[in-house]
Amino acid sequence: MNNRRKLVVALGAGALVAPFGSFAQQQGKVWRVGFLSQRNRPASLESDNNYGAFLRRMRELGYLEGRNLAMEWRFAEGKLDRLSDLAAELVQLKMDVILSGSATTTIALKKATTAIPIVMTGTSDPVGSGLVKSLAHPGGNITGLSLMMIDLGPKFLELLLRAAPGLTRVALLMNPDNPTHATVLKEVRVAAQKTGVKALLSMEARNPQEIENAFSAMARQSAAAFIVLPSPLFNQQHRLIADLAAKNRLPSMTPESIFAESGCLMSYGMSLADTFRGAATYVDKIFKGAKPADLPVEQPTKFELFINGKTAKILNLKIPQSLLVMADKVIE
Repeated sequence: MNNRRKLVVALGAGALVAPFGSFAQQQGKVWRVGFLSQRNRPASLESDNNYGAFLRRMRELGYLEGRNLAMEWRFAEGKLDRLSDLAAELVQLKMDVILSGSATTTIALKKATTAIPIVMTGTSDPVGSGLVKSLAHPGGNITGLSLMMIDLGPKFLELLLRAAPGLTRVALLMNPDNPTHATVLKEVRVAAQKTGVKALLSMEARNPQEIENAFSAMARQSAAAFIVLPSPLFNQQHRLIADLAAKNRLPSMTPESIFAESGCLMSYGMSLADTFRGAATYVDKIFKGAKPADLPVEQPTKFELFINGKTAKILNLKIPQSLLVMADKVIE
């Protein structure tokens, strides 16, 4: 075999084993990615449903930790006053890209840098929050994926009323530190006026103790059901919320499947794991030269409905067939 033929064979074999999208490996650069979250650090990043999805997608794109990817994870452990310091820390480390886990962390990062690209993974209404100029043309250094929380609020109420018709007093569990929850509350109030709901009770909580206080207030005010708005705090405390819902025998509409799997009646929302996979695609595009200002903010197109059939039986609710056929999963 001549030298030229040997070279062609070697290159062909290399193409077969090289990961798809192995741009980073070809460049010989170690890319630095930071991540800022207000949640607690999970016991294992790899096995976490969301962070693991991001790391696996990065590997599919050719980025491997210890070879051409270095990750810096920062978790505020629920202490929002730490976010500004953690954001500044990531900026000082000169990350190539920083991922944000919520609207609150995105705001903290925006204050910390206007130069380092920021990819959102859990931010609702980024235009209304002043984080981007528009979804199609973000401008600045921020892009990523939006949660569409405002549009989901009325949908939560609609699905809850279909599962438990005749409700007249519904509570809304919200976090006042979330910049979009007040807007969602207004939208749900408008939707409630078109139904038989006579009272929409806003229950604010910033920590686990305040979540427990909120359920005590629901009991005092005779709430017959409740809706949980998307929030990293509530996601982290999903088991506590499910336990309190069971204790108070309250039907619930929640934003993530982890709630329904823990015992809440229903969940409806986008797959956060898919969002984190999408965030990896944004990171890859930025590494390849794309500007955040020119990358449109994506909105979710896939939503998942989970119904806990066991909980429905305990609450003596007969879920209509029209709702059951919509469900991605019925937990029995």
